[in-house]
Amino acid sequence: MPGDKSISHRAILFGALAEGETRVTGILDAEDVHSTRRAVVRLGAAIREEGAEVVVTPAEALREPDDVIDCGNSGTSLRLLAGVLAGRPGLSVLTGDASLRRRPVRRVVEPLRLMGADLTARDGDRVPPLVIRGRPLTGARHRLQVASAQVKSAILLAGLGASGETVVTEPERSRDHTERMLRGMGVPVRVDGLTVSVTPSRPRGTRVDVPGDISSAAFFLCAAAGLPGSEVTVRNMGTNPTRTGLLDVLRAMGADLRLEREREVAGEPRADVTVRGGPLRATEIGGEIIPRLIDELPVLMVLATQATGRTVIRDARELRVKESDRLAAMGETLAAAGARVELFEDGCAIDGPTRLGPVTVRTRLDHRIAMSMAVAQLFAAAPVVLDDVACVATSFPSFFTLLDALCGVAR
Repeated sequence: MPGDKSISHRAILFGALAEGETRVTGILDAEDVHSTRRAVVRLGAAIREEGAEVVVTPAEALREPDDVIDCGNSGTSLRLLAGVLAGRPGLSVLTGDASLRRRPVRRVVEPLRLMGADLTARDGDRVPPLVIRGRPLTGARHRLQVASAQVKSAILLAGLGASGETVVTEPERSRDHTERMLRGMGVPVRVDGLTVSVTPSRPRGTRVDVPGDISSAAFFLCAAAGLPGSEVTVRNMGTNPTRTGLLDVLRAMGADLRLEREREVAGEPRADVTVRGGPLRATEIGGEIIPRLIDELPVLMVLATQATGRTVIRDARELRVKESDRLAAMGETLAAAGARVELFEDGCAIDGPTRLGPVTVRTRLDHRIAMSMAVAQLFAAAPVVLDDVACVATSFPSFFTLLDALCGVAR
């Protein structure tokens, strides 16, 4: 699999903040991570490639960008950069493509303002562009209403340059790549249950080995699980426990799943994961597991159409504020393909198994909708037509080539 997108973003950005070089192997080569790379170069860092390594050399201090920073389709770039830039001198403007300019930023703006940040956004501080006037910050205690690794990370990054302690408490545990990487770079991060805290510190340059992305692997693991006779092994896949909700759901659905060569490298657990196809049963997905599989829910909705019984997804309102309203988009598209879908405000119910029929998919500039519905083609009796697949380049440029190879399709 391509390198984990979340870890790749952080390796580049934290490397730009560090003292000394950071060397990264396995980094994701895709548009979202390119947005972070371009941003840190605009802020004064240098990035070069030496064989299989990407080397990040920080500036003495981040400089004011000479132009607007275009984050493309990357919400991670925009939100984490907001935390970095809020406490550093200078004026910065963060924007992105049409999809990103519709995504909410108030959940980042409000906690950063509690620390003294000066941020404004369009439409009543609701959506980008985001204007940041850097100023000294003061640590504060934050209690998030929704678990979000991006919001948590933005606050912690602001806390690295703030006076005093910065504390974040979440209602459920979100992915913890920020805490792991900062700790590996010498930052005194304290974790107590659902609470994370930092004090002013500068990371030290280090080596980062990026595991394969479980969110990218999900499409092939789910495809194999739903197709009797199939078998797929994903090597060196990240198995961080804050990200493995997908594996828990596949087991609950009766999938034949095996982990081998479990190990930890550079602070991140990983393993070789094999799934074999067979009969699946419906399950219920909700509560604390949702932050651990939020990006995998679209393809799990596809897989639910092949399981016997009624699969129910709840507590997933966050799906409505991704690159698109993924809950509505997937529900409506699967229903048009003949699936039995009931949509709720925070989830859905899907009855199966159903042999899907022909459908034309409006991908809405959303890479996960495009890839999920490409997997749906494997369970369909007629063509699934995707109107635009360029969006897949944001996270997984080789997706269709790999899918064709696994299906024995010559290109």
